[in-house]
Amino acid sequence: MDRGITFWLLAALGGLVVYGLFLLKRKLQARRRSRLTAQPFPPRWEEILQGNLSLYRYLPTDFKTALQNDIKIFLDEKRFEGAGGLVMTDEIRITIAGEACILLLNNENRLYPGLLSIVVYPGAYVIPQVEPVGDGIYLEGEETLEGESWSQGTLVLSWDDVKRDALRFGDGHNVVIHEFAHQLDQEDGRADGAPRFGKGSRSRDWARVLGAKYEELREDAERGREAVLDYYGASDPAEFFAVATEAFFDNPVGLRERDPELYDELEWYFNVDPASWVAGPRS
Repeated sequence: MDRGITFWLLAALGGLVVYGLFLLKRKLQARRRSRLTAQPFPPRWEEILQGNLSLYRYLPTDFKTALQNDIKIFLDEKRFEGAGGLVMTDEIRITIAGEACILLLNNENRLYPGLLSIVVYPGAYVIPQVEPVGDGIYLEGEETLEGESWSQGTLVLSWDDVKRDALRFGDGHNVVIHEFAHQLDQEDGRADGAPRFGKGSRSRDWARVLGAKYEELREDAERGREAVLDYYGASDPAEFFAVATEAFFDNPVGLRERDPELYDELEWYFNVDPASWVAGPRS
């Protein structure tokens, strides 16, 4: 047989094998997820959600059930690691998983496919910082962080800040929601404030509205004007999306009242209306 034909036949066969293994993996994953969601949600986990997640108390019953199912799958598929002397507990895992999965309510249950592990420190942690100052000179220092989202499958959080933000609902600040918004943004391989969604007029509306709102926040920050979003969102488009997502879930009524156009775009993307959970439908 001609070598060229042999090569292409082997390549095609290899492709079929890989595709078959992918389908098998998906089937086994679906079966395992089905078993997990059929199991009852532990009462202790429910107590943690009620005690630590302020937004959870506002969720409609059907959303609570969906969130509990997502949490069971999330905890099965993601690895939690304590750092800086932290001993991992159910409270830490359930609190983080609960807030992370709130971003996925009423959407495809993809559960952050690129994320493998969540590293948790007891409190804010310090990392080395190297900043170029010109002429080949670099300034070395340190930076204190509450959380980071890495594109290589890891997310880092400070437990003190996680718990504080989860309990202090309404100020628009939530480190878990912020960092997991970065995970959504990074799913297409780029951290640019445009998470993965289909092409078309709706994506163009998203780019138009969020681009304009980003420029407004930059101007607000430069002039010191009051804004519904944290000025940190003016850093770049990726941070704008993360900060806007924080406000959408942690200060939904304030965002809906102050910036309904931005709220509508986020409502379209996340496919939920958290302001209606807290204050009812708009008049």
